Amino acid sequence: MQAALKTLTTEGFYGTTARAIARTGGLNQALIFYHFGSVDQLLLAALDATSQGRLTRYREELATVTSVTELVEAMAALYEEDVRVGHVAAVQELIAGGSSVPGLRRQVVNRMEPWVAFAEEVTRRLLAGTVFEPLLPIHDLAYAAVALYFGVETVTHLQGDRSRAASLFEAGRRLAPLADAMRTNATWAGQA
Repeated sequence: MQAALKTLTTEGFYGTTARAIARTGGLNQALIFYHFGSVDQLLLAALDATSQGRLTRYREELATVTSVTELVEAMAALYEEDVRVGHVAAVQELIAGGSSVPGLRRQVVNRMEPWVAFAEEVTRRLLAGTVFEPLLPIHDLAYAAVALYFGVETVTHLQGDRSRAASLFEAGRRLAPLADAMRTNATWAGQA
């Protein structure tokens, strides 16, 4: 699975063949078919492994976040980590492949659901007890956060320039104190 992820990040989706994975991992390509049945199934297993590892890491880092300011800082650091370990590039290549290979499309999309559920947990925790909790569609906000993350990464991956993502995190840093002030100080004067 590590060889598959590394090949995805260096060769792209269409360059990630059984032969290329075997060359990267120094193994016999027949092992891919013996253990996984197909390259697509190996790629999905590799996506599951990297995703579970990263989701565990996100849970650890965001477990104690109590403000939007802390959330933005933690997300910026996690994003940099995602880039450094190659997770982001591998996921982007699978998304690209999944969009053009009908058999992969649904399976790749299904693997985003744990991320939406996690984003919903964090959003729910940050909005708990605030005037916004009953007003905002928390599941939709969580979906939007995951879609934004993948969308930003897709564009930066295609451009080969991560400065725009860094700029978004910087804007988030400037706006987070305002969001925190609204979150903690807003009162509801209308009817429920």
